[in-house]
Amino acid sequence: MNILVKKTIVYSLAGIMQFGLFATVAEASALYNDDAQRIVQLARHDRHDRHRDHRYERDRHERERYERERRREYNERLRRENERHKHEMKRRPFESRRAWHERQKREIERHKRAVYEIKRILHRR
Repeated sequence: MNILVKKTIVYSLAGIMQFGLFATVAEASALYNDDAQRIVQLARHDRHDRHRDHRYERDRHERERYERERRREYNERLRRENERHKHEMKRRPFESRRAWHERQKREIERHKRAVYEIKRILHRR
């Protein structure tokens, strides 16, 4: 009888310990603690989303700024080339008509190539 009582006590204590461990695991599980964990998870996701959105906005602003700068540079180069072309197309006082027309043909070809290069540089980047 003495051995039987000892075994019963030992097994009872082991069962109580297992039940105690199970109770702490169950208490920590989402099944019983949905609201608190959900709030923590939502806060974590919200913080992550805000960080991602901020990074996306920063990158978008940077791309827009870069694009504006490229467009400004393109417009400036094109403006200078057009001014130069306009100046070169005028007849010079010492030039004959024939020489002027030859120079105009060469200048028109040079201008077409220059504008093509400017546009190519814009779209290549």
